[in-house]
Amino acid sequence: MPVHTSESSAAGGGGGKSVGLGLALGSALAFGGSGVAAKPLIEAGLDPLHVVWLRVAGAALVMLPLAVRHRALVRSRPALLLGFGLLAVAGVQACYFAAISRIPVGVALLVEYLAPALLLGWVRFVQRRPVTRAAALGVVLAAGGLACVVEVWAGLTFDAVGLLLALAAACCQVGYFVLSDQGGDAGVEAPDPLGVIAYGLLVGVLVLTAVARPWTMNWSILAGDAHMNGTAVPAALLLAWIVLIATVLAYVTGVVSVRRLSPQVAGVVACLEAVIATVLAWILLGEHLSAPQIIGGAVVLLGAFIAQSSAPTKSSAEPVAGGAPEREPAIRETTA
Repeated sequence: MPVHTSESSAAGGGGGKSVGLGLALGSALAFGGSGVAAKPLIEAGLDPLHVVWLRVAGAALVMLPLAVRHRALVRSRPALLLGFGLLAVAGVQACYFAAISRIPVGVALLVEYLAPALLLGWVRFVQRRPVTRAAALGVVLAAGGLACVVEVWAGLTFDAVGLLLALAAACCQVGYFVLSDQGGDAGVEAPDPLGVIAYGLLVGVLVLTAVARPWTMNWSILAGDAHMNGTAVPAALLLAWIVLIATVLAYVTGVVSVRRLSPQVAGVVACLEAVIATVLAWILLGEHLSAPQIIGGAVVLLGAFIAQSSAPTKSSAEPVAGGAPEREPAIRETTA
């Protein structure tokens, strides 16, 4: 499936780049806040998979009016909607949570965020499109920084099945960026991103229902309080944050930013999610950062900055003919 470069990104100037980057950072911030809100619910007694199901089901309910409005997408883009729901929504969540049941969270997170490297490999070797040195360097720096952020050396327990599940989550995340950009260069005929997200969430909740079995959930927990670093917070308020901010807002800003920018660079900027999640856990949950984590976060930021500062233009993103020299990359808009 080709990764397109949207017209908006090709035509935009510095202002468009700022908007796209702002949306990307907003998406990373929204996604990164999900764990901080989910952990108190899990500590209160909810199963992690049940929290995921509540997250996706609640977001699907919020986006349901948009699904009705864009119901024509079911006939015109069924494969896109099915793929987005299976990969970008259900696949990432289910594979990641299955992975952390077998291997340390830090290891699973690091493997999942190999997605930017996998995406660059797909673009360069499968699609035969040029990849800038800046993007490649950004991936290397981001991966190294993430290893420090999650302190991967603290839990080197290698379970083959767990590692494969984490790698599957990374592949699903690649699908998220690729599918988010589909049709971005089709102008007025492009599928509406809000419609794609709405139907993706509906497909995702159907798949996750079979996996999470929500009928076994202890629903009474949602009527009480959960504790965030010793402070009582209504569980319903935390759930509302997860649904509205960490899911609806996160997906909307993420998909729109990919439409404006480059999917391969967006994958690198998305590594900021892990850094944001760690910092928020430090501030809100009292989970203090070590020196290597702080240094690693700075390295991830540096990698994301380098990657987003340079990406191929629409003209330079054409497939590389056998042996033909690649055009010099030009500065263009980026993603999240």
